[in-house]
Amino acid sequence: MKVLVTGGAGYIGSVVAARLLEAGHRVTVLDNLSTGHRDAVPDGCAFIEGDIREQAAAALSDGVDAVMHFAAKSVVPESVARPELYWSGNVGATLALLEAMRAADVRRIVFSSTAAVYGEPEQVPIPEEAPVRPGNPYGASKAAIDAALTEHARMHGIGAVSLRYFNVAGAYGRFGERHTTETHLIPIVLQVALGERASVAVYGADYATPDGTCVRDYIHVRDLADAHLLALDGSAPGEHRVFNLGNGTGFSVREVIEVCREVTGHPIPVVPAKRRPGDPAVLVASSARARHDLGWSPQRPSLREIVADAWAFHGGEQQAAALGARAGGAA
Repeated sequence: MKVLVTGGAGYIGSVVAARLLEAGHRVTVLDNLSTGHRDAVPDGCAFIEGDIREQAAAALSDGVDAVMHFAAKSVVPESVARPELYWSGNVGATLALLEAMRAADVRRIVFSSTAAVYGEPEQVPIPEEAPVRPGNPYGASKAAIDAALTEHARMHGIGAVSLRYFNVAGAYGRFGERHTTETHLIPIVLQVALGERASVAVYGADYATPDGTCVRDYIHVRDLADAHLLALDGSAPGEHRVFNLGNGTGFSVREVIEVCREVTGHPIPVVPAKRRPGDPAVLVASSARARHDLGWSPQRPSLREIVADAWAFHGGEQQAAALGARAGGAA
């Protein structure tokens, strides 16, 4: 199968592109490199640098069978400050992609959605039937795209799958998380261990959780990528299917920091901070539907393994070895 991966120079998109190649598919990556990295595009992929609006038609013109759509803006605070960027960059670009798909008669799409569409959940673990009521423009833009996919499946007979996931972490070989402005907890904590930050802020310690800090569902990026490949096979013409993906187990902020301490051997100083508005106490996914319908289950549910793979990607193992060698030489 020939697959177009939009945003394939980014974190999740690059891992999915690599796994597609390993499964024997032909892959073209379309990315404007605004947040992605050219060296993250897997060897063996064709690469088109450009925006979806300008390049989607050309990228789809060469016998593409399916689209994996990751290209998006995804920083929640930015979406609050500049919502127009998210309506244009996420919703507008996706509508242009869907029109290009219709014109080229490409009838399968797997969309990178988000648990942010649920906002403050009424039920945990969160099922797909939970009310969609996003609490920020980022989540709202993804919910709007999900609605558009439902209509395109109904009107044009495409097979669409939306995968709503929570906190993605870890790495797959040379493919890992690199953001100019980092907002995700595990890489922020590892930056402290690498000496790139002095400490990590913990926003609120008085939540109704076992240790008072927020609880989140972390999923290994390799497990997430494998779910995308299963979703590609599980798409059905005229249907828009939605699946939540997660470990099914929540880890608190304090637990994440402690595991990072164990993996890195670094004390990782913590600075208490006030709660951030809109942070729910617990966000954990129910992945029962994905397990039943797609045959998917996380194969790397250990938080320690997730952190260790991220640490190796960021060069932490090599740095620790170098420090140990210098210490030994000094002795």
